[in-house]
Amino acid sequence: MKTFLLFALLLLSFLPAVAQNHEYAPLQEKEIKYKDWTYQQVADGKDLNLRAAVKGKKLVMVVYFAPWCPNWKLEAPVAQKLYEKYKANGFEIIGVGEYGTVDAMSESLKNYNVTFPVVYESTSRDDKEKTTHYGYRKTTGDNRNWGSPWNIFLVPSQLKPKGDVVTEKTFVVNGELIEAEAEAFIREKLGLPKDEKKPQTTSQSGSGEVCDPGKTTLKKP
Repeated sequence: MKTFLLFALLLLSFLPAVAQNHEYAPLQEKEIKYKDWTYQQVADGKDLNLRAAVKGKKLVMVVYFAPWCPNWKLEAPVAQKLYEKYKANGFEIIGVGEYGTVDAMSESLKNYNVTFPVVYESTSRDDKEKTTHYGYRKTTGDNRNWGSPWNIFLVPSQLKPKGDVVTEKTFVVNGELIEAEAEAFIREKLGLPKDEKKPQTTSQSGSGEVCDPGKTTLKKP
């Protein structure tokens, strides 16, 4: 009986670690022909054009996500935190929903108090291999099944003013942001001094699932 109780206690102490199956990935510069787009916004259905949305900004992060993905649920609070902290300095985030209904996207945004603009490219899992998101991930070496979240950073002043392609080389994150790394990058691009305080990584208990079960290499920040 004592042996069983000891085993149970050890199992319970292990559960929090299991519950956080992060898919952290480093921020890397990649060659990618990223194209201009015009998508409908989740909030009101109005069109949002990328080039128009980034005007006047110093740095823009576009995050692609599936609303049902556990890893998006882990990154959403981190993205919102960075947005609130640096939007006054010229930082913008635009979300691009994928592989779920608009209602599911809307509910996800409400659950995590997301206030940055969000559009959608697809609304069904059947569209996976038809999306630009899928093509971009394969180009940059992201071999995950669903690739949620996937982050790409754009410097508006360096984007091509005309044509289908806005940039041919930029920084991407093939997975969840490593908060400290992302924040240091954001501050640098915004022309802000280095933050001597180490940013705390948001702790968010997950369901024990990942978008690509059995295929994920867990990475710690």
